[in-house]
Amino acid sequence: MKKFVLLIGAILLANLGSAQEDTRIGGFLAYGTEVESLGIGANAEFPIATNLVISPSLIYYFPREEEGIDINWFEANGNVNYYFLDSDGIGFYGLAGLNYTSVKVSGDSGFGGDISVSDGRLGLNLGAGANFIIGGSVIPFAELKYVIIDEGQLVLMGGVKFNI
Repeated sequence: MKKFVLLIGAILLANLGSAQEDTRIGGFLAYGTEVESLGIGANAEFPIATNLVISPSLIYYFPREEEGIDINWFEANGNVNYYFLDSDGIGFYGLAGLNYTSVKVSGDSGFGGDISVSDGRLGLNLGAGANFIIGGSVIPFAELKYVIIDEGQLVLMGGVKFNI
C-alpha cells in the first residue's frame, strides 16, 4: 500500500509542471435516488495537473414531507476528476472522491412536542461526467455518480460551469 501511495504521488508531482489553466465554478440541478428529491448545487474545478482537477461540490436537496415528518438532506463532496477526452467539443471525465451526507428529520412527536434528529455519514463517490464545449466561457455539463454509503444513492446532475 505504501508503494502504491508513493507511485501515485510521484505521478502527480511529475505532472504539476504542465497544469491546466482553466479554473471553473458552476451551478447545477441534481436528483438523488435515495432522497427522492430535486436539489440545487454549486461546484468548482481547480486544475492540479494535466487532465486532473480537484472538484469540490455542495448539494442541498429541497425538503420534503412524509406523513407529517420533514426531511432535510445535504451533501458535501471532494472529488478528483480525470479527463480521458478533452477535445474541442466535449470533455469526458471519470471521478472519485469523498462524500459527507447529512440528514435531519423533524416533526411532531405525537405527545404535544416536536422532535428533531440528525445524522451525518461519510461515503465514497464514483462516477463520470461530460462537459460540452460550445464556445465562450459557459460550459454545460452532465454528471452521474454513485455514492457508496449505507443503502447507496445514485445522483444525476446537470448544469453549467464558467471559466474564471
